[in-house]
Amino acid sequence: MKKILLAAAMTLIAGLFALPAQSAEPFPTKSVQVVIPFAPGDTDNMLRPFLDKMGEFLGQPVLLTYKAGAGGGVGAGMVATSKPDGYTLVGTSQGSIVVVPLFNKEVKYTTESFAPIASLSEGGFMLLVRADSPWKNLKELIEYSKQNPKKINFTTSGAMGVTHLLAEIFANEAGVQWTHIPEKGSGPAVTALLGKHVEMTSSAVAPALAHIRAGTLRPLATFGVNRLKAFPDVPTFKELGYKIASPGYYGISAPAGTPPEVIDAIYQAAKKATDKYQGQIGENLGGFGAEIKLLPPNEYAEYLTSQKKLFSDAQKNLDLKQ
Repeated sequence: MKKILLAAAMTLIAGLFALPAQSAEPFPTKSVQVVIPFAPGDTDNMLRPFLDKMGEFLGQPVLLTYKAGAGGGVGAGMVATSKPDGYTLVGTSQGSIVVVPLFNKEVKYTTESFAPIASLSEGGFMLLVRADSPWKNLKELIEYSKQNPKKINFTTSGAMGVTHLLAEIFANEAGVQWTHIPEKGSGPAVTALLGKHVEMTSSAVAPALAHIRAGTLRPLATFGVNRLKAFPDVPTFKELGYKIASPGYYGISAPAGTPPEVIDAIYQAAKKATDKYQGQIGENLGGFGAEIKLLPPNEYAEYLTSQKKLFSDAQKNLDLKQ
């Protein structure tokens, strides 16, 4: 009897080893959707040059879908609750997945609801005045502001958005007070400055680019860590002696819980696309005053963490009005 049982056991074990190995489903087997949580004309411009080329290396198309609303909260929120399989991603900026969950209590996600995949490009944010402004540089603006509290009116794309918060953080550090006039978008904010309704604007680079190049607007400083290649003569706040540094990195993220091998597959596609089409991508971004800024998942995560600390501190320490 024992011999029979032993033989049966050996047969079973042999059968198990003879079974074909079960392998995970390859990724991807269908198109990858990247949700742009804003209207066309900003984040999509920063990501499309990469996304259009990544399908070549993934073996499946990468498609853009627009889902705007709540300052990026609607689209980002949809992705946060999507299946973490790599097929639904979000085009990210510090606005949509850092600032919105901090300042909009109606959204149900946090920065940690996402798994960063890659930073792809760097835009930028600036303080600008008209070319006919009496302030030729930041030092002159600050000196005037200290002597005339709240007299300078400035526009941004909207209350509690990135450009508003950066201006308030800097004003607090510089010890000055300005009066905020929120607009419904970056375009109207720049238009208000050109129309002499305000003295200054805090803006993303792209909406102001044509006016800077035409000589009608003067950038005083940028909020990035390094000078932007498109504006080599414009200093950063950091090099002028201030602590604030908030570069505008645009990238892609997946829902938290997405398998690491899927994250890596998407990142590698982005890297290969950037390596092969660097010149073309760089030229496309240059038209918006932006440049390539490829960062792997861990470095992009570090950037988002640093931005969360910056804006969390602002929320706690500044008397911000909606």
